[in-house]
Amino acid sequence: MDGRRRAASNPKEDTISDTDIDPELLEDLEAVIPVNIDFECGDQVVYPHHGAGVVMKKEMRKMFGAEREYLTIKILHNDMTVMVPCENAGIAGLRRIIDEEMVKKVLAVLRADLSEMPKNWNRRFKHNRDKIKTGDIYELSEVVRNLAIREHEKGLSTGEKQMYTRAKKILASELMYALEKSDDESEAYLDDLLTTSAASKIPESAAK
Repeated sequence: MDGRRRAASNPKEDTISDTDIDPELLEDLEAVIPVNIDFECGDQVVYPHHGAGVVMKKEMRKMFGAEREYLTIKILHNDMTVMVPCENAGIAGLRRIIDEEMVKKVLAVLRADLSEMPKNWNRRFKHNRDKIKTGDIYELSEVVRNLAIREHEKGLSTGEKQMYTRAKKILASELMYALEKSDDESEAYLDDLLTTSAASKIPESAAK
């Protein structure tokens, strides 16, 4: 069965309110007005920190003492249902799935060489976490690539392994829709690409 159509028996639900938006993100947005896209039912979208999903509903609901229009989004890879106020969609970082040209650029980032990261574990972890928080797929791809190479060369700490696994899930969930693959096929495709690319970057002397 196509992984994109697998139904969760006990889906988790999460509702995004004004207070759920990252305060640091709000500060950054003071000088930048986010684009608020008009999403409709059936649209394939990406929500930062969660991954890609499909808009299942668009309806008026009363929550937190106010009636507003909400999007209900089903995130496949973690079986979560997210509700986002339409008026906050741009601030929350909700965007459409990448197109064919952007896919090529993402794959190029994943195949590129390791970029500079802090040597200190705590600083490196924060550095990568901040990149993931941007919601930018190129930043996410860079984190996934760097951690894949580091895992292949030196291994990862427990915290970085968890970050790597989560970041890969988020990236694979978007590639699933962009490349029209199933959930499992997308993860296998990404793992194979990362393994092959990371192995090619190890010097011959280190590989012996």
